Amino acid sequence: MKIEVLKSKIHRATVTEANIDYVGSITIDEALMEASNIIEFEKVHVLNINNGERIETYVIKGAHGSGLICLNGAAARKFIKGDLVIVASYALLDFEEAKTFKPTIVIPDPRNQLPPN
Repeated sequence: MKIEVLKSKIHRATVTEANIDYVGSITIDEALMEASNIIEFEKVHVLNINNGERIETYVIKGAHGSGLICLNGAAARKFIKGDLVIVASYALLDFEEAKTFKPTIVIPDPRNQLPPN
């Protein structure tokens, strides 16, 4: 049996842009993607802490170190600059493997930069 579990999470990132004219997706700073183990075009859930909105979309890579979190297309109607968001991705694992699996969780600072190691 397979079970869907949290694989990766960027917790409390700040939306830096909302671009209604783009075709869709969320653009995320490549440094945050690498740290959270999220890859380009991966399906993610984006949860808006400010207003409770939840969407599914896919990730586009943003400039490394830019702090960019941009909701594109229709999602730009549900998120505005300054909103706090959670970006989560999931994986299907065997039930026994899922019991010991630990997701990658990243908590950026208010400028969406990674804390120093």
